[in-house]
Amino acid sequence: MTPGINLIKSSGLFHRIHEYHHDASAASYGLEAVEKMQVVAESVFKTLVVKTERNEFVVAVLPVSSQLSMKRLAKSAGSKKAEMAKKNIVERITGYVLGGVCPLGQKKNLLTILDKSAMDHQTIFVSAGRRGMEIELKPNDLVDLTQAQLADIAQN
Repeated sequence: MTPGINLIKSSGLFHRIHEYHHDASAASYGLEAVEKMQVVAESVFKTLVVKTERNEFVVAVLPVSSQLSMKRLAKSAGSKKAEMAKKNIVERITGYVLGGVCPLGQKKNLLTILDKSAMDHQTIFVSAGRRGMEIELKPNDLVDLTQAQLADIAQN
């Protein structure tokens, strides 16, 4: 079990764990999940960690079918600029490897911003903390468990 799975299980909230065989040569972890689980791309969300100009780290959760708008994310986080955090920092502060970063059960409690499109779905999928494993849960439950802010951070 991962910390994210342990957290959702202990919460008693609705969830399902989905596993699939991860292909190490996959070009996109998120799109691989869409293909292997045979679900719509807009319901599978990736977890990215960014650094603001004030050296604060923020977790961005958005559909795998979209790109992160750094400008929108920075504004939502109360900053002027943001950039992707370096791999080693992401892994150290979240406790997860890239491609398996779960928005739940991270080592540090960081500001989490969830793209508001999540609310268009009854359930969404997020990484469970390991490549090839996803947690299906209700978007409101993800907001509650992470104290996430909702914002328009995705661009197509």
